[in-house]
Amino acid sequence: MEKRKGRSPAIVRKMLPAGQQVSDTIGLGLLLALSGGLMDAYSYLCRGGVFANAQTGNMLLLGVHLSQGDWAASFYYFCPVAAFAVGILAALFIRHWCQQIGKLHWRQIGVLVELLLLAGVAFIPQEANLLANSLISLACGFQVEAFRKIDGNSIATTMCIGNLRSAIHAAAEYSFTGVRRERTKSLTYFLVILFFVLGAVLGSRAIAVWREWAILCSSGLLLICFGLMFLELIRNGEGRDGHGAA
Repeated sequence: MEKRKGRSPAIVRKMLPAGQQVSDTIGLGLLLALSGGLMDAYSYLCRGGVFANAQTGNMLLLGVHLSQGDWAASFYYFCPVAAFAVGILAALFIRHWCQQIGKLHWRQIGVLVELLLLAGVAFIPQEANLLANSLISLACGFQVEAFRKIDGNSIATTMCIGNLRSAIHAAAEYSFTGVRRERTKSLTYFLVILFFVLGAVLGSRAIAVWREWAILCSSGLLLICFGLMFLELIRNGEGRDGHGAA
């Protein structure tokens, strides 16, 4: 009997919405937001008061210490900012490389690298917090660049300020126009913010118990994201989250 092509297991079809990249789904976005909140809490509470995700705070503290002539402290806050920028460039490089090869899935590869980086941070002692924070910021930079949309809406999973503005804007538009799409958009933004905060709560509790090892919780969340992308690969054959993905 001839095999049917293009058919994926039933469990895969149920978990992944047809016609939508998994990287654009609310489920993956919430997992990433949970991980993002955990990473920021970890770097701030466990690694010397540095924001892995919120580079605005690091730039502010960089400027303050520069004004005081404290070059060592300035360098301490400059490194995570620079690493964040490198993470963005790394995402673009991985995407370009996968486009050249033609079959690899750049977001999936990037998430795998990200979770391995964070797992490595767990082994870094407190004396090397500068390295730990820089690696976390590098991972966040990749995540910011690679996952920019949920259900077609521009959403960040590692910071909240832009999401909060967009959530309030969409809620106001819904109150003015009654368009249900705006209500859905607003709820999506607020849900991502909620999961980011929950990630910070999870991170705080995990740090109290496991200290430096708490970052492994973030690696675990990213491993689930990697698995969901792998399911999409099974469902789609070559997948839509690879070389041709935006």
